[in-house]
Amino acid sequence: MSIDNREWQIHKPNESVIDWLLGGDPAIRWQVMRDLTQESDDRVAAERSRIASEGWGARVLGLQSSKGNWGGEADARNWLCTSYTLLLLKDLGLDPSGEEARRSIGLVRDNITWPQRMGGLPYFDGETEPCVNGWILGAGSYFGEGSARLVDRLLGEQLEDGGWNCNAPASRRSSFHSTICVLEGLLEYEKAKGETAVVTEARIRAHEYLLERRMLRSLSSGEVIDLNWTRFSFPTTWHYDVLRGLDYLRSAGVKPDERVAEAVGLVAKKQDENGKWPLENAHSDRVHFDMEGVEGEPSRWNTLRALRVLNWYSSR
Repeated sequence: MSIDNREWQIHKPNESVIDWLLGGDPAIRWQVMRDLTQESDDRVAAERSRIASEGWGARVLGLQSSKGNWGGEADARNWLCTSYTLLLLKDLGLDPSGEEARRSIGLVRDNITWPQRMGGLPYFDGETEPCVNGWILGAGSYFGEGSARLVDRLLGEQLEDGGWNCNAPASRRSSFHSTICVLEGLLEYEKAKGETAVVTEARIRAHEYLLERRMLRSLSSGEVIDLNWTRFSFPTTWHYDVLRGLDYLRSAGVKPDERVAEAVGLVAKKQDENGKWPLENAHSDRVHFDMEGVEGEPSRWNTLRALRVLNWYSSR
C-alpha cells in the first residue's frame, strides 16, 4: 500500500468555513473560538457553558441512568458504553466544574464498580485493558477523578517498543489503537495533576513509537499498516486514525518535524473545494445518536480538528 506524495499546500480557512463551524453545536463553537478565532477567555467560557444545557452535551447527560451508567442494564457491554460516553463528554468540553458535570460524575463514582472478572475496582481505578483504562484515566482526570493507581498500572504495562497493547503479554508489539488511548489519558492526567518525570518520559517514548512509524507505517516494511487510518471519523472511541494521532501531538505541545509531514499532507489533501473535510469511516460503537450526517458529507468535527492540526504544523 502506498500514499500519493505529490506536493500539497496548507490553505487558511475562508470566512465562510469559520461561519459554518460557528453555526454548529456549542461543543464545536467554543473550540473554534478558542483554537481558530482566538476569542477572549470570557467569550470562550460563556460559549462552553452552553454545552450542559444545549445540544449534544445536554442530550448525552439526559441519557444517563440513576445508577450512573449509560446504555441500559449495567453489564460489561454497557460499562463499555459508559466509558465511550465519558470520553465523548470530555471531547465535547463539558465544563468539569459545572453542576451538571459534578452530578453526572458523582453518579459514576458512587455507583459503578467493575465486575470481578474485570478487576473488581471502583470505576475510576480502571479495569484490565490498557485501551479502556486510557479512556478512564483521561475522562477521570478531566472531571477531577484521576487515579494514581491507574497511572501506575499503565506505566507498568508500557511495552519495550514504547506503546501499549490490550493483547499483552501474549503480544509484545504495541498497537496504535491502544497507544493513542493511553497517551490521551496520561496527557489529561498531567494537565490535571501537573507534570511528573516518570509520566512525561513514558509519553515521550510513546510519541517516538508513533513518529518513528510516520504515524501510519510499519517500521519493518514501510507499508501503511491500515488504510482505515487514513479515513477520519468522530467520535473515534477506541479507533486510531492519522487525524486523531496528529491532534494528540498538537495538544501535547510536541514540536512537529519531518516525521509527521506525510501524515499532515494526507490531512491537507482531504480538504474539499469549499474548504471543509468530510466525515469518513463512521464507527458502529455505541455513542447514542449521530452528531453529524452520513459518510462523505462535510463534518464540522473533522474540519475543526484538521484546521487546528494544520495550524500547529504551520507554526513549526
